[in-house]
Amino acid sequence: MSEGREEVMFSRLLVPVDLSHLDRLEKVLHVAADLARHYHLPVVYAGVSGTVPDAVARSPREFADKLTGFAKAQAETHGIEATAHALSSPDPQAELDKLLRKAVETLGADLVVMASHAPGWLDWLLPSHGGSLAEHSEASVFVVR
Repeated sequence: MSEGREEVMFSRLLVPVDLSHLDRLEKVLHVAADLARHYHLPVVYAGVSGTVPDAVARSPREFADKLTGFAKAQAETHGIEATAHALSSPDPQAELDKLLRKAVETLGADLVVMASHAPGWLDWLLPSHGGSLAEHSEASVFVVR
């Protein structure tokens, strides 16, 4: 580190969220907020919606509005700078990995903090979303179990 210059560890934090499972995200949201405060990072909460109505929203626009409200609430709760990045897809489950990689690139995120799921037999056949993102993007990926 040069004298008088602080080395920047990360510049933008991406947190993928599933608005239909917010009850399972408390731990990852706290970890992300702590890292954001520690490194003075802006946080982008990214979410993927379908193009047809579901339990969360009737349209991609309504989903984007809900995600924006969620990001504002996180900013107020944790004292961080936060925005939302809503994505939509006809098949969110099948395209999630690709959409997350694209979000990392588009937003210039160099750190991703995301929740894990409980491992199961399917993990022997298919890679996890966090593992896929770590393998195929330039960002550091922190998976919180």
